[in-house]
Amino acid sequence: MMSPAALLKRTAPALACIGLLAVWQVAALALKNDSFPTAIEALRAVPAILTDKDALINILASLRRMVIGFSLAIAVSIPLGLMMGRSRAVAAFFNPLLMIIYPVPKAALMPIIMLWLGVGDVSKTLVIFLGVSLPVIYHSFEGAKAVEEKMLWSGAAMGLSAGQRLVRIVLPAALPEILAGCRTGLVLALITMITSEMIARQSGAGNILFNALDMGQYDTVFAMIIIVGAMGICLDAAFERIRARLVRWSEPQFDMPLSFS
Repeated sequence: MMSPAALLKRTAPALACIGLLAVWQVAALALKNDSFPTAIEALRAVPAILTDKDALINILASLRRMVIGFSLAIAVSIPLGLMMGRSRAVAAFFNPLLMIIYPVPKAALMPIIMLWLGVGDVSKTLVIFLGVSLPVIYHSFEGAKAVEEKMLWSGAAMGLSAGQRLVRIVLPAALPEILAGCRTGLVLALITMITSEMIARQSGAGNILFNALDMGQYDTVFAMIIIVGAMGICLDAAFERIRARLVRWSEPQFDMPLSFS
């Protein structure tokens, strides 16, 4: 039988969502504003969106851009962050560039990127790539810096080259920190995906949301916000399952009671 603490931990996200919807419903009824539909009205619009062929095509197009941008960012940022963490020369070269890019909102780059690459998938994917890259580079850098030098000395004594030490020693040791950056990057990928599609309105979930706003279909606007939020929750939960499996060795286990026999 599940303990009360375990039951609360498992049901806490659902309870939080129910509480938020309840507050939303009460606030909408109290304000009585046409541009602020009730939670029930927004929820009723969700099935209509998910059963509409054009809307599904737009949402899948958004997910495709997000997956491509996120995957490219991971492929580039993890090796770069690890090299920066283990090489002062690499860090000295890239740090100024990253410090210039970091404070700039990635959506603000969208108009410039559109001038260069147009309003198609490439420009939106590039914005997602930029949004994801920085946190992954930072966490990979910090994870690589934290690796004990003794482990690297041992690898060198065993005849491992610098590249082999990076892959076989630094990468596994830094993996918990890297995955923390990837989880942050996943959230930023969703945010930049929507904002880029709202600026370059051609297709995607952001395009559905903004078109509904233009036409005064406020229940559809809030329904899309619910759908995007649900996408974020599902993606984060799936990633957390993967992360927990990959770095189980680095986390304390309390499943078995202590025995003093």
